[in-house]
Amino acid sequence: MSIVARRVTLEADGIPGYIAHPDGSGRRPGVLMVHHAHGVTGDYKIDAYRLAELGFNVFAPSLFNMFGVTGTNHIGMGAELQAKYGDTEFLDKMAEAWRYLTGPMGSDPARTACIGHCMGGRLLIPFAADHPQVRAIVLYYPSVRDEPETPHRPRHAFRLARTLTCASFVVCAGKDYIATPAIQGPLWQSFIANGQLVEWHFLSDANHGFRHPDNEGYQPQYADLVWPLVTTFLQRTV
Repeated sequence: MSIVARRVTLEADGIPGYIAHPDGSGRRPGVLMVHHAHGVTGDYKIDAYRLAELGFNVFAPSLFNMFGVTGTNHIGMGAELQAKYGDTEFLDKMAEAWRYLTGPMGSDPARTACIGHCMGGRLLIPFAADHPQVRAIVLYYPSVRDEPETPHRPRHAFRLARTLTCASFVVCAGKDYIATPAIQGPLWQSFIANGQLVEWHFLSDANHGFRHPDNEGYQPQYADLVWPLVTTFLQRTV
């Protein structure tokens, strides 16, 4: 199978990020990859290619580029950018990316899922609540905190997870310093309350960010362990 994999830009394509898909025409299942606080780092491009090899159309939009922030990645800038832009603004950009994936890229909206890491995992909970056509979500250590709802983050995951109508795959890290195990408990209860398929994986010795080589907590053994679980989940649900 021949794979098309390339960077897309606002100037040339109307939206910035990275895409990968099998060559040729035809409707395919899709995957929207919502990045972590470092932006679209190199490992997203590798994962996009690997998913394309399985027959998916994949789009990893650069949300920060969509806000006008320049650069091909944004390592070390995530906290500042999340303080500047609220959830409503991020969700608007994610909806634009979804339209690109299911429009110009030709993905079947009835067979399209989302993967999110850290920041992206947290944002996919309200996104899936707002977009019931999302077939499934995969969340790596979503950065959910036990915090009050504010205008900047107006809807908390504890409340929204109960309303989801899609299948969910969540992997949590026992050494997560953001969504600590104390937070993961009520989050799990919220997910199983929605009555949909939920696969919940807890790695007691894993760090927040274990999936990404640019994180201090990178643990390649856990990245390799989880990946086939993710791909088989997507193949079963999408």
